[in-house]
Amino acid sequence: MKGPLFYSKILLFGEYGIIKDSKGLSIPYNFYNGALKVDKNPSQDAIKSNESLVRYVAYLRNLDKELVAFDIDTLQNDVDKGMYFDSSIPQGYGVGSSGALVAAIYDKYASDKITVLENLTREKLLKLKTIFSEMESFFHGKSSGLDPLNSYLSLPILINSKDNIEATGIPSQQTDGKGAVFLLDSGIVGETAPMVSIFMENMKNEGFRSMLKDQFIKHTDACVDDFLKGDIKSLFKNTKQLSKVVLNNFKPMIPSQFHELWKNGLETNDYYLKLCGSGGGGYILGFTENIDKAKEALKGQKLEVVYNF
Repeated sequence: MKGPLFYSKILLFGEYGIIKDSKGLSIPYNFYNGALKVDKNPSQDAIKSNESLVRYVAYLRNLDKELVAFDIDTLQNDVDKGMYFDSSIPQGYGVGSSGALVAAIYDKYASDKITVLENLTREKLLKLKTIFSEMESFFHGKSSGLDPLNSYLSLPILINSKDNIEATGIPSQQTDGKGAVFLLDSGIVGETAPMVSIFMENMKNEGFRSMLKDQFIKHTDACVDDFLKGDIKSLFKNTKQLSKVVLNNFKPMIPSQFHELWKNGLETNDYYLKLCGSGGGGYILGFTENIDKAKEALKGQKLEVVYNF
């Protein structure tokens, strides 16, 4: 048995800000994916994934039936047979490993599911996001529900505010373009929960709150607008500002060996780095107007291009 594939995602803009109502833009990333599976001879990873699903089924049983109901007996039965989530999506890398799993479970076992083929009104999108938020909270403590939404719909999602989200189109890629968005592998697994609690602790400080509103959210919103309009010149100007704000105010979320590389990008303008997800490890997102220059400057780093301008 093998279910349909669900893809990883990249939150291009909006990490942390969307907790406080900034804009955000999330895109599917088809390089990684996962599917529900049952094997005759499961590997160690499959057994581990299945054990986690056993705990997850117990959690899903207690979700509000008014919000979402599952065919829990079939799910339980499949998990008892050894079902697991077969995934190439790295965990703790900010590319939505738990989101893809949540999407796969909803797709297969939810009773009155909202499907991708319907006319996706704002109400339906918000309802899905609420359902996914509850479903994914098992993995993170608190989830926005965006990762599973992205994975489930396989469409770019524009977050205008907490209660206003829409599926959107993004400018098509210029395959021969020099400009690029890329991922840098920090080689460390990041944990979402501790990073979010550092952020929430900082939010008690008034200086941090006003920096968030006047700088971080301002530049994040501008980046989203520039990207969707295809205004590359303005996008790089705003991404540079955003990168600077993150370096100055989100140091604990940046693995220490990247502080110098981060600064170097801002000084040379060869590339600008930003957080991908909650930080603390996993991937770091990079933006460059010239990918050859960026590769040269980041020699020795593991770099993957995800989008070309």
